[in-house]
Amino acid sequence: MLLFASAPSSTLAQQDGAPLQSPQTTQQQPQAASLSAASFDAQFAPYNTAPSPITVAPGAVDLTSFEPPAEPKPPEPRSIRNLGSGIASYYGRRFNGRLTANGERFNMRAMTAAHKTLPFGSLVRVTNPRNGRAVTVRINDRGPFVKGRVIDLSRAAAEEIGMISRGHARVDLELVAR
Repeated sequence: MLLFASAPSSTLAQQDGAPLQSPQTTQQQPQAASLSAASFDAQFAPYNTAPSPITVAPGAVDLTSFEPPAEPKPPEPRSIRNLGSGIASYYGRRFNGRLTANGERFNMRAMTAAHKTLPFGSLVRVTNPRNGRAVTVRINDRGPFVKGRVIDLSRAAAEEIGMISRGHARVDLELVAR
């Protein structure tokens, strides 16, 4: 005798080789039998006609033509003081992930830089006068420790002002306000 835990044992006992059936399956079988393969396939047949156009109630807003207002650009940082000009270099792959002087990890994809004397967190606009491109970087490290260099940029900042191919460039520096 075989028993199932989901139904009382008297209804599920196998008697004289008859298949076991629960009351739930006997009620569902006629419904499943009435659904033929043709009617099942017909439910997934492609439409031969285009669907009717959607009607919109009067006074409703059509969101397909609605264009949200553009977000205002953040204001350009204003210059506080001119720091002069000098030679900039960049550092990247070899130092990526190492700790900087202020304790954070160096990210060569961030707009950061190293300067010998400026306080950590200072924002400096670095401009390449050869092409006019500029970038604003945050000071988070000390350096450069090469004679004649005034600032070390992250690789992303160096790419922004176009000094990757040469490795160094003469730049103009300005301290900017947040």
